[in-house]
Amino acid sequence: MSHQPPPFEIHVHGDIHLRDDVDYNQIQEALKPLWAYAGARSLIDAAPSAYEDEPGIRFDPKQHLLQMCWTLEGDEDFRLAIDEACMGLNDIAATGAAIEVSFYDIEFDEEEDGDPDAEARDDFVMCFVGPTPAAIMQVQRDMLVQDVVHLMERHFDASELGDVVAAVDRLFTDRFDALVSSMQLGKPPRGSGPTGGHGGPRKPRHLH
Repeated sequence: MSHQPPPFEIHVHGDIHLRDDVDYNQIQEALKPLWAYAGARSLIDAAPSAYEDEPGIRFDPKQHLLQMCWTLEGDEDFRLAIDEACMGLNDIAATGAAIEVSFYDIEFDEEEDGDPDAEARDDFVMCFVGPTPAAIMQVQRDMLVQDVVHLMERHFDASELGDVVAAVDRLFTDRFDALVSSMQLGKPPRGSGPTGGHGGPRKPRHLH
């Protein structure tokens, strides 16, 4: 059986503030789905990124900050690994945070004489972590408000957008009330996020 190379280059980016009592062993356990997916035996082994100019996965103990700017190769099944890692991070996070996951089609990059109308299979998803559903929703709300205001400031003065922000707040208040009633946190649809999902012009790899 011939071995097929991974079809995607995957970039994971996010900063997560952790509880003061969290130690490195807890971080390693929470991120085990990621370093195990990369074929490593520990977080230390997997922490370096595929690109030298990216910091990879690192922990600042003074700020209790987990920083991820990490690239690896993989397949669609990486979605399961990041979902499991997010569940682990929920248990050690101090505040809500967003994690960007970008999938870049390796084969499309290498294709020079292919169909000019072909589109890359690039995709982009946002994952959210936090100690409580309310903390996660606060991050989602803040990102949405930022994006909506940025878009509408092209046509309106910022001072005119108070009603728009209030409407967004009401939507999230209603969602949180429904969550409390059902005790189930909704998951964003695949490919959704403040910067859009699949389709449209190909986004460049983002090095932070």
